Amino acid sequence: MYITLETDYAVRIVSTLCKKNEKIDAKTLSANTGVPLRFAVKILRKLVALDIVKSYQGVQGGYKINMAPRDISLKTIVEAIEGTYCFSRCLAPDGECNRGASGKCCNQRAFAEITKQVNKLLESYNFELLSKDQEAIDKELAENEKKTG
Repeated sequence: MYITLETDYAVRIVSTLCKKNEKIDAKTLSANTGVPLRFAVKILRKLVALDIVKSYQGVQGGYKINMAPRDISLKTIVEAIEGTYCFSRCLAPDGECNRGASGKCCNQRAFAEITKQVNKLLESYNFELLSKDQEAIDKELAENEKKTG
């Protein structure tokens, strides 16, 4: 079970925009993240619609993060791309138990607890925290390269 490739790409795009904190055109953003340009534009449209990213039109146009990185959680991005996370369809807002056992099913209770825990974890990781983690990883890699290089 994985997040979709689109969500993975959206996380890369938001990470890059948070790190740069400046206007970046879609082509540069695509090159910096490894996200195909057409896919990047599709994702950016979704992020702009939710005010996570601001779009600038024209020759000097581009995209810029529109929220503080600490206010953007992984849950925000997962939900922007995939919708509300639920471990099972029976828990989805529009879902229904096809056995008619909603609220009386031990499986549904377990699935609800898993959903709650995953959502809690997704909410706990914000892009300010992720950026600090990346800085620590980059520093560690640089130090290891000095030792072996």
